[in-house]
Amino acid sequence: MKVYFIPGLGADKRVFKNIRLSAPNEMICLEWIDPLPGENLTAYALRLAEKIDTAAPWSLVGLSFGGMLAAEISARLQPAKTILISSIASPQQLPPYFKAVAPLGLQKILPVALFKQASIAKRVFSTETAEDKALLRQIIDDSDPAFIKWALGAILRWKTTQPAPPMIHIHGDSDFLLPVRYVQPTFRIKKAGHLLVMNHAEEVNKILREVFAA
Repeated sequence: MKVYFIPGLGADKRVFKNIRLSAPNEMICLEWIDPLPGENLTAYALRLAEKIDTAAPWSLVGLSFGGMLAAEISARLQPAKTILISSIASPQQLPPYFKAVAPLGLQKILPVALFKQASIAKRVFSTETAEDKALLRQIIDDSDPAFIKWALGAILRWKTTQPAPPMIHIHGDSDFLLPVRYVQPTFRIKKAGHLLVMNHAEEVNKILREVFAA
C-alpha cells in the first residue's frame, strides 16, 4: 500500500528520515505546493491531495500542521488509514491561546525570521542527536517565509464542515506546542515532545508496524 506522508510547518520530507514502514508498504512524502491568494486550510489540503493516487488502496500520515491537512483530506477522500502525529483532528482541539490570538491577526505582522530563529534556538534544549539538530536547523533555514506566514493564518482561521472520520493519533505527553491535554490520542508516548518522529522514532515505527499489520 502507498502511504502518503505530510510534514509539519517549516519542514519537509527530511523530518521523516528516521521513519521506516514495513514491507510491502511504500512511503511517499508529499511536497508542498504554493498556496493561492486567500486560500483556506481545507482548500489547500484538497489541492495537495491531487498528488495522491486514489485508484488503489492508500493511507495517510500527517505530522503537526500536516496532520491538520491530513484530517481534512481524510474527511473527504476516505483513505484506508489516517495517522496523525503530534497534531490535532479539528480546530476545536487547538489550545485556547491559539484561539485567543486568532482575532488579532498577529500572524500578519509576525516577523517570520523571528519565528525561524526561535525554532532554531529551541533545538539547543531539545533531545535530538547532534546530527538531527543540525538537520533540523537546515530544514528550518530552508523553509519559505511566505508559506509559513500563510500557514499560520490558515491554522488560526481553520474551520471544517466535515465530521472527523476515525483516525489513529500518536502524541507525546511532553508536547508543549500542541499539549496532549487538548486531544485524545490513540497512542501516548512518554517523555516525547512535538518532534517525536525524530527523537522517539523507534517507538513511532513500532506503532506504525502495528497499525499497518492490523
